[in-house]
Amino acid sequence: MSGETRSTCPYCGVGCGVMLRADGAGGLSVRGDPDHPANRGRLCSKGAALAETVGHAGRLTAPLVDGRPTDWDAALDLVADRFRDTIARHGPDSVGFYVSGQLLTEDYYVANKLMKGFIGSANIDTNSRLCMASTVAGHRRAFGTDTVPGTYDDLEEADLVVLVGSNLAWCHPILHQRLLAARQARGTRIVVIDPRRTASCDQADLHLALSPGADVAVFNRLLAAIADAGAVDADFAQNVEGLDHAIAAARAEGMDTGIPEETLREFCRMWIATPRVVTIFSQGVNQSSSGADKVNAILNCHLATGRIGRPGMGPFSVTGQPNAMGGREVGGLANMLACHLDLEDPAHRQAVQDFWDAPRMADRPGLKAVEMFRAAAEGRIKALWIIHTNPAATMPDAENVRRAIAGCDFVVVSDVTGATDTARLAHVLLPAAAWAEKDGTVTNSDRTISRQRAVLSAPGQSRPDWWMLAQVARRMGFAGFDHEGPAQIFGEYARLSGVAAGFGRDFDISGLAGADYDTLQPQRWPVGLGRSGGRFFADGRFFHPGGKARMLPVTARPPAAPASGDLPFRLNTGRIRDQWHTMTRSGLSPRLSSHLPEPFVDIHPADAAAHGIAHADLVRLHSPTGRAILRARITDAVRPGQLFAPIHWTGETAPSARIDALIPAVTDPVSGQPESKAAVVGMRRFDAAWYGFAVSDRAFRPDHAYWAIARTAAGYRAEIAGSAPVDDWEAEARRIFGPAGDAVSFCDPARGTARIALFRDGRLASALFVARRPVAVMRDHLAGLPGGDGTDVLTGLPPVGRPDPGPMLCSCFGVGVNSIVTAIEDGGLTSVEAVGECLLAGTNCGSCRPEIAQLLARQATRCAAE
Repeated sequence: MSGETRSTCPYCGVGCGVMLRADGAGGLSVRGDPDHPANRGRLCSKGAALAETVGHAGRLTAPLVDGRPTDWDAALDLVADRFRDTIARHGPDSVGFYVSGQLLTEDYYVANKLMKGFIGSANIDTNSRLCMASTVAGHRRAFGTDTVPGTYDDLEEADLVVLVGSNLAWCHPILHQRLLAARQARGTRIVVIDPRRTASCDQADLHLALSPGADVAVFNRLLAAIADAGAVDADFAQNVEGLDHAIAAARAEGMDTGIPEETLREFCRMWIATPRVVTIFSQGVNQSSSGADKVNAILNCHLATGRIGRPGMGPFSVTGQPNAMGGREVGGLANMLACHLDLEDPAHRQAVQDFWDAPRMADRPGLKAVEMFRAAAEGRIKALWIIHTNPAATMPDAENVRRAIAGCDFVVVSDVTGATDTARLAHVLLPAAAWAEKDGTVTNSDRTISRQRAVLSAPGQSRPDWWMLAQVARRMGFAGFDHEGPAQIFGEYARLSGVAAGFGRDFDISGLAGADYDTLQPQRWPVGLGRSGGRFFADGRFFHPGGKARMLPVTARPPAAPASGDLPFRLNTGRIRDQWHTMTRSGLSPRLSSHLPEPFVDIHPADAAAHGIAHADLVRLHSPTGRAILRARITDAVRPGQLFAPIHWTGETAPSARIDALIPAVTDPVSGQPESKAAVVGMRRFDAAWYGFAVSDRAFRPDHAYWAIARTAAGYRAEIAGSAPVDDWEAEARRIFGPAGDAVSFCDPARGTARIALFRDGRLASALFVARRPVAVMRDHLAGLPGGDGTDVLTGLPPVGRPDPGPMLCSCFGVGVNSIVTAIEDGGLTSVEAVGECLLAGTNCGSCRPEIAQLLARQATRCAAE
């Protein structure tokens, strides 16, 4: 279609192409790019709702110093002066940058160049440390460099795909749909290795519900079985060092996997008998105190069998952020140089210093993420620049991190909004351009570089991140930061990759140094002289000295903290289907917010019964580092003794549900990645004095023991609970919502119920429903009423004859649970495909298909019982 601009989705590492069309009024339309190799026109629910997340509401539009607006010159001069003075007084290691996978590669490059080559410290780390650092460490130990061997096309050429610690159906839905299409077309088998039953298990042939932390034990068992079956590829093994030691360690493995013996044997037989096997791994592997060993245990099996770098086979790490790969490539981690060069190699350092004409060069690794904030707490980091991330909410031991930031001498935050847990602690806030307002490149999980392009104007004084960094560098007196735009930065970066290629490194995009940046098409690196993108390592050539891969002897280690009497549960954490990280973007979409609008914890029925917890009760979790209150979901998707809670809520949306407050700052000794999926916690029911549900046409912040707020098409909705009795509910409603006009209320003190509606100019402004137990009202119906006439709002029910679609299930097409159940019952539907034909639900990204299948199964069970 004419008038459209090709760009890239800003969510996960799949890197889907999108077609954008500005509407001339600050908004845009979004559709999948049919020609992009990652998604071929498809988008998940988050990508499909991108148009609902743009706009100027709530944006930071001018620099702020100590909360007061100022101009760019004053703000940038202050930042440069404070960083320069701090370095002069305390040395270059007294400052730090904490950056983000939300940065474009060009932003990352300038930040890395400034810190490592001009300030002279390696104290720059990225929030990718929290999600993919163990993979980087594992790749470097095995291959000699951080190389992803395969491509997305391998999913469609494999005969077996193993998902390890990856809920691909919800976290990377487009890849999951490609996998399911391959399954339908050619019978690809799927195995899921995960402690809990996830949506990815829906069409899996086998689910291995391993004990937390037992991944190394599972793959050691597989490696031993490979050796015992004579399945080692003797020819390929000539290209591998350490094979015998790795097999010996695997045979000596003693950890119990928690998987039934026959199931484990079946998995080993399946893997060994299937040459075309791809092992996909993600956060369940990485976020561990033994994450690097887990990665190497997986790589060992592929190296032993030579199943790497050829069509349909190989280990494959899928990244969590849109430019986590770009950050790894450009040296955004504290222990790396740009272009996969080694920080601790003197020749590499000198080459980069010469290329940059830099006055000094960091000569040792800097502080990794957890170390950086610990150093800030101890006063060793005295000036900190945080860019596009929210560590006060997302770092482990989040309360101590918040205190560290609050106590740091000088904190700069660059972001699109000042309304984050971290931004509220900054001395200087710098307004950043957002997605669809800035230009640059990103690299996805299979090494494909794509352009992000600007189609909207940035509000107020918002500027790209590379510009802010370059301006500060120039004000600090550094040459080499006179870039006029991202195209010039990308060209410099591409030329530097040619230097890396001269050292025999894998990362080479020197062939793009003179490319037309404006028309750059998606392409997979390497792109250099005589080299083209594709799979690595099929030829048996690796990047260690001597050219061989290395297999490591690894032994399973239990999670760092043992369960105890007061802390008997293992807390697993992760994402939900329709939200992204801390919801700064995705939380703006009413569609996305309607699927699971409240923080929750999944509890096995036996554990719930033992603790007197019923479905929809509030539950208080506690750990040595913090506390949280969450809504209980009783489900056998988790095993006894295990809990699962999503990570998305912050002090802005649910202050009592900040999950990372519960997670201790325990890290992998190799990768520095925190262990985020095996904290030990205690649990008890939270007995509130009262429970409430509220809707409003304007944002509000209840001041109670528990509250969680979410966007709706008509405004906002919130769940609330209080620990103290309230005498005057009408007055309390006005305190929660702010001034409004007339009130209509119904209160029954004897039963502990109250219902209050507030009107403004004759239209419903807000409503509050209160009871001694979780309130029984039609929440999704009520969420749509603010701004209307409010007729019969206090009934809490839709008018007679008006169907209630129920809670959102298919976000792509806005189909509720009740609508699907009605269609199943009235239409006699018996398959997910039939539901899709009737209602469209499940026919776009497909991430809701497992939930539709559950509704069909319940209906079939009811019919059988009748």
